[in-house]
Amino acid sequence: MKLLRYGPEGAEKPGLLDADGVIRDLSAVVGDLAGDVLGDLAKLDDLDTSSLPVVEGTPRLGPCVAGSGKFMCIGLNYADHAAEAGMEVPPEPVLFMKATSAICGPNDPIIIPRGSVKTDWEVELGVVIGKKAKYVAEADALDHVAGYCVINDVSEREYQIERQGQWSKGKSCDNFGQTGPWLVTPDEAGDPQNLGMWLEVNGERVQDGSTKTMVYGVAHLISYLSQFFTLHPGDIISTGTPPGVGLGFTPPRFLKAGDEVRLGIEGLGEQTQVCIDDT
Repeated sequence: MKLLRYGPEGAEKPGLLDADGVIRDLSAVVGDLAGDVLGDLAKLDDLDTSSLPVVEGTPRLGPCVAGSGKFMCIGLNYADHAAEAGMEVPPEPVLFMKATSAICGPNDPIIIPRGSVKTDWEVELGVVIGKKAKYVAEADALDHVAGYCVINDVSEREYQIERQGQWSKGKSCDNFGQTGPWLVTPDEAGDPQNLGMWLEVNGERVQDGSTKTMVYGVAHLISYLSQFFTLHPGDIISTGTPPGVGLGFTPPRFLKAGDEVRLGIEGLGEQTQVCIDDT
């Protein structure tokens, strides 16, 4: 099942994409795609989707999950990306957090911060938690997943690497976390460790990889994080990016106003963003 949220920013409604690619309104069935709803998505399997109201036109799509308390990210989780960044493959997952205020819709613009000259792109597999997870065994970890989505982990490399302290300030700027278009349930998404992923800048394919080359897979990451803190429904884990980010080019290449970024993951949909300057 492909679930989504649509409408103006801050007033999104829950919906789903039916077999014909038509958006259907879920407002009469669930209040939002958030909290405990995410742990009971199986109840939607018996819905007669043809009876749900059709959403007319082409509404804005919001982030495919609401109320995320944590936006956890995994750094250097593809060996070839670590190499292009000039860093060692870590002996344990590298954790950092993006501010939840960075979360935005899949096609909302990338806002380049004032004075930034090193805003970069990263296509990533997003994992949305559906059931509370604490001290979870790896064998049971995927039982806690509500679904998967596409994430653009937009990054400002000067802020992240050159300006002291932790990575979060280079990762948390407004609109640095495009999420969606859909929350795809595990039964439809298939094996999270065998999904093709890609990203284009102005029509040029710069990232072309697969989740099968992750250093630490989804089940391991959920189990690992749950040893340190409880994962709650709606929490997002962004699992790392394959090679091809702007920082890895010689010379490095970064985004500027007017650039268009397109990205997608097999079975999870696509995003398109235009870069704009922050005013």
